[in-house]
Formats: sequence, structure tokens, C-alpha cells
Amino acid sequence: MNNKAAILIATLALAAATPALAARQPLKVTEHIDISAPPAKVWEAVRDFGNLAWHPAVGSTTLDKGTKDKRGAVRTITTKDGAKLVEELLSHQDSTRSLKYRIIDSPLPVSDYVSTLKVKAAKGGSRVEWSSTFKRKDEKPAEGADNVGAKKAVAGIYTSGLGALKQQLEAK
Repeated sequence: MNNKAAILIATLALAAATPALAARQPLKVTEHIDISAPPAKVWEAVRDFGNLAWHPAVGSTTLDKGTKDKRGAVRTITTKDGAKLVEELLSHQDSTRSLKYRIIDSPLPVSDYVSTLKVKAAKGGSRVEWSSTFKRKDEKPAEGADNVGAKKAVAGIYTSGLGALKQQLEAK
């Protein structure tokens, strides 16, 4: 085989693999909000892994396994529209005001989802950062469930939750 043929075959193989490789690439979403409240007060509002009452989409949260601030705790979130998400706590650090969790089961168009929620001191109060890495769920996604759709769904959850948290804490 001559060099031109080898290059052509390699190029075609790479082109054919590119969509599949792109589907497996991790996606990242990070949202944050500044809240006019001390970090300790903000952390107190979000630190309980078994209670997401501050998020406007959440109807209820039940702790199915473990303790609310210990690694391995499992919670089921039922949204106000009836969807269920099952999540596991990976770490909980009062000293750094952060918690990390993963989704075990969810109707969201994502897989391999790991998220971190952090509260930091900021000028005038606190900054809450909610971030995650994940992959889209399906190799051949339905319309709206592609990489852009998956990121948009996650970002929407974060911004609505963070906005509600700000409103609740600044009203007190």
C-alpha cells in the first residue's frame, strides 16, 4: 500500500469515528450566583443532602440510605411534575462547604453525571457554585437531547435552583 492510500484510509477511519468519539466526550456545566448572606448561613441552607426544599422544581426528597452528610448516602428526589432522580453522596465537607454527588438514575438526558455544590466567601456575602461533568445519555439522541440539549437541561436546573436559593436567603 502506498503512502497516499494509507493516509486516505486513516483519514476516512478518523472521519467515521469522529461522531462516536464526540458523543463520548465529557460535558461540563458550571453556574454560580452571589448571595448577600454569610457563607455559614448559605451552607446551612444547602448542606443537608436529604433536603432540597430550597429548589423550586423539587416536590420532595427522601433519604433512602445512609446519613445526610456521610459518603454513600442515597436520596430520591421527586420533582413537582413527578419525575424521580436517585443520587448518591460522594463527599461532604463542612470545612470547605462543599458536597459532591452522582446520579444513579434519572430521566435527564445524561449519564456518568457527577456534580459539586460549593459555597465560598465573596464580596458582600457568598458565592454558590454548582458544577458537573457528564456525558449525554444516548449515542443517537432524540431532538433536544444532544450535547447542547443535555447542557441546557442541566444549566436550567442549576440556574432555577440558585436563583430560588438567593431569593429565599436574601428575603430573611
